[in-house]
Amino acid sequence: MSETMKAYIEEAENALLHTYNRYQIVLEKGNGVYLYDTDGKKYLDFVAGIAVFALGYNNKEYNDALKGQIDKLIHTSNYYYNVPAIEAAKKIKKASGMDRVFFTNSGAEANEGAIKAARKYAYLKDGTTDHEIIAMNHSFHGRTMGALSVTGNVKYREPFEPMIGHIKFADLNDFDSVLAQVTDKTCAIMLEPVQGEGGLFPATEDFLKKVRALCDEKDLLLIFDEVQCGMGRTGYMFAWQRYGIKPDIMTTAKALGCGVPMGAFLMTERVGQHSLTAGDHGTTYGGNPLAAAAAEKVLDLFEKDHIIEHVREVAPYLEKRLEELAAKHEDILERRGCGLMQGLVFAHPVAEIINRALEKGLILINAGADIIRFVPPLIITKENIDEMVTILDACIR
Repeated sequence: MSETMKAYIEEAENALLHTYNRYQIVLEKGNGVYLYDTDGKKYLDFVAGIAVFALGYNNKEYNDALKGQIDKLIHTSNYYYNVPAIEAAKKIKKASGMDRVFFTNSGAEANEGAIKAARKYAYLKDGTTDHEIIAMNHSFHGRTMGALSVTGNVKYREPFEPMIGHIKFADLNDFDSVLAQVTDKTCAIMLEPVQGEGGLFPATEDFLKKVRALCDEKDLLLIFDEVQCGMGRTGYMFAWQRYGIKPDIMTTAKALGCGVPMGAFLMTERVGQHSLTAGDHGTTYGGNPLAAAAAEKVLDLFEKDHIIEHVREVAPYLEKRLEELAAKHEDILERRGCGLMQGLVFAHPVAEIINRALEKGLILINAGADIIRFVPPLIITKENIDEMVTILDACIR
């Protein structure tokens, strides 16, 4: 590490609030699936900014769309219409099959909006304010107070208690555990079709069908958090589309803006007509022309460059190579995940392996202490996967 990079890190540690134990590199630029630090060292990136940079770095069409919008208009507030937001809304409606959209700045904000919409829907039915939401153990929905309240991990919630209240937890893929939490006060069931932070667990088709039927029977709202697993990562634009089990409310973010802070919550027309109205919810920055131009171009490029088809082609190869690693190393207990959202579960903490990989020019992250998570840019090739496996194999050994 050069003295320049050391100085940058020291300055950051003196200025930034220490809420992250950051890796000791300063990244400066990117190209394709590679990142470069301020010393010029090259890294193969299998993190993509935590499932954000789906199109890879330095995509010229994406960059040009942002540059063009900067010269036109960056921000106006939601008191006025703007063309990029209108176009982005039309395109995400088409991609998701949902009917109404509210643009936010992040996934956590999208989940906050989903929670508010669900509670308002229930309030309009009976005029009471003690409705319950059932969320899943091991889930992760964000760090804001509402999103944290439905995050199924005690260690994230405990220091900030009390939460917003009236939240219950069940187990993903255990329908009986969901049934056990249902009362006449239940208004919504919220889950990730593929849990990310919770360990790369996909929901099963049988479980989702039963939860959907339960919601239909009792007029509960089904909320899917697709912040990490959405936007093509599983080989479908949104993970629920694999089984055709449509939610009433869906949240998305991360790859929606491909680096520009952008999220959204979407809903069916029925929920849109019977939940949030003027004055119930708002955002200063959400859906501003710059962020919306990013999302609009991302949605265009997904279609133009056949990103979904590419994921379906390359993801089985990633699964195969990870299975081979698991068979080779007895301290790897299993591979699990879906599409280009994969995990290797180890019999021990993985921090040391991730640090060794970084030294060798491979960027990885964990999902819990004992899982290495693989969420690369969606444009990776089989050659990139081979390069990653070669480096990781050496680091495990």
